[in-house]
Amino acid sequence: MAKLWQKDYSLDSLIESFTVGRDYLLDMELLPADCTASFAHATMLASIGLLSDSELSSLSRGIRSVLDEYGSGEYRIEKSDEDGHTALENRLVALCGEAGKKIHTGRSRNDQVITALRLYSRAFLSEAVLAGIDTVDALLKLAREYERTPMPGRTHMQIAMPSSVGLWAAAYAEELLDALRQLLSLDAVLDQSPLGSAASYGVPLPLDRELTAELMGFSGLQNNVLYVNNSRGKFESYLLDACEQIGLTLSKMAQDLILFSLPEFGYFSLPRELCSGSSIMPQKKNPDGLELMRAKSATLSSYASQVKGILRSLPSGYNRDFQETKEPFLRGARLCIQMLRVSTLTISKLEVNNEALKRGFTPEIYATDVALEIAAKGKSFRDAYREVGAALEKVKDRDPEESLKQRSSTGSPGNLNLTFAATRAAEIASHARALGESLAASASDLVGRDVPLFPPLL
Repeated sequence: MAKLWQKDYSLDSLIESFTVGRDYLLDMELLPADCTASFAHATMLASIGLLSDSELSSLSRGIRSVLDEYGSGEYRIEKSDEDGHTALENRLVALCGEAGKKIHTGRSRNDQVITALRLYSRAFLSEAVLAGIDTVDALLKLAREYERTPMPGRTHMQIAMPSSVGLWAAAYAEELLDALRQLLSLDAVLDQSPLGSAASYGVPLPLDRELTAELMGFSGLQNNVLYVNNSRGKFESYLLDACEQIGLTLSKMAQDLILFSLPEFGYFSLPRELCSGSSIMPQKKNPDGLELMRAKSATLSSYASQVKGILRSLPSGYNRDFQETKEPFLRGARLCIQMLRVSTLTISKLEVNNEALKRGFTPEIYATDVALEIAAKGKSFRDAYREVGAALEKVKDRDPEESLKQRSSTGSPGNLNLTFAATRAAEIASHARALGESLAASASDLVGRDVPLFPPLL
């Protein structure tokens, strides 16, 4: 089939391979979003008299047929198509005849891909936040179950002060909640329809951009048509930066679990179905998932850096460089959700070993408690500190659970205030769920069937 830009010459085969790259494969993931935006665009063209009712009806049937083919696995984007936009138009021409040739009136592949990415991004945002809430819920369940279970607190990896499993788990829950709230807040930026900006400079047609925005579930327009194009990659980098923060949290948690499940610690145990073995050492049970969590956190960070590196020195207006921001974004989005789901699985199956935790409570862990007790009787803390430090051998063993109870200020081991995180998690989940449901309803109302704007993970 013809390329959308086809003229009276053919592109050199090496240049074609170099410029197309993997774009035609990546666009399969954006096809449902592209179809949804095309449906909105066709509806708008009919509203301003550029498509007849019969042409709109034909295109509507054609787009639904493409979605059916996509859902059944029959639809393909070939390398010769260059990208999904060309493949979609060619397929609509085959299905709808002359009407298919009119679908591109008033738009460019520039605003077409940005709109598809914008729809995909908003749907991804909802999915990622809800996946993160599942991880938070697993952590809070662990924190509730082991709220009073003593666990040695460490600084510089050395024994420090009495802590608890509940404090450890709730700490990661609250850290992750802040990262999820940051991610969810980006919908305020993403909720701007780019469609109708064409190739950055608008078109001499009375396009009703407000109509297409409403049909796709946006609350308004991305106003300046040049800014629309300049924002390509920029909005994706916002999302990847937020995903990177999630990855940093999951990596640190994974490192803790690797350390604390070592035989030398034995605080936690990982079920064998989450660990692989060695090809030479029969006894090995390796925490490969956790180790890869650390590595994939770095990979996730690299995707964010890659996108920003591509954008850094580009002039305004469209440049083909933008194409290279697509793959790291799509990969990063998928990876973020996968990391969250693996983390949820790991936490939900984690085994806590009470006896090993208690063995970590050597007398020295209570040194600060003793110094504070002396200070509470009137001596300055600095003098009490020196007194205890000069005679550490006199520090006696204590009941770790009683020591935890004495830490009663809000958020401390004796007063975790778990309702704080649970309430926040419920609020964030409610907003993310509402966003996903709103996007799904808008797409369904527009297209007349469910549309997977963020296709399910394989």
